[in-house]
Amino acid sequence: MSSIDKGFSEKRDFIRMKISAPLSAKLSHDDGVIEGLCRDLSGGGMQVETKTYIAAETELVVEISSDHGHNPTLHAKAKVARVSGDSENGYVLGLEIVEILK
Repeated sequence: MSSIDKGFSEKRDFIRMKISAPLSAKLSHDDGVIEGLCRDLSGGGMQVETKTYIAAETELVVEISSDHGHNPTLHAKAKVARVSGDSENGYVLGLEIVEILK
């Protein structure tokens, strides 16, 4: 079935999984760690909530761990594709997975 034949909700290359998992991120130019919450995850990216503003196009290394202690954690290089929100309520980041790391 081609993407033309699929229903609108199925046109993505990857299915989104709704999760609520802690995320830590390191900016490539900074030693600090940014904490957040991964809200959904797919084979191509993720949606993250954080109190820290990160500009679009910024590259970072993210690690998502399970609250239940499952291994392995996801360790990936990602790029900020979009940012919404504000400093009062927090930010929602759309991250594109660039590379899965070991």
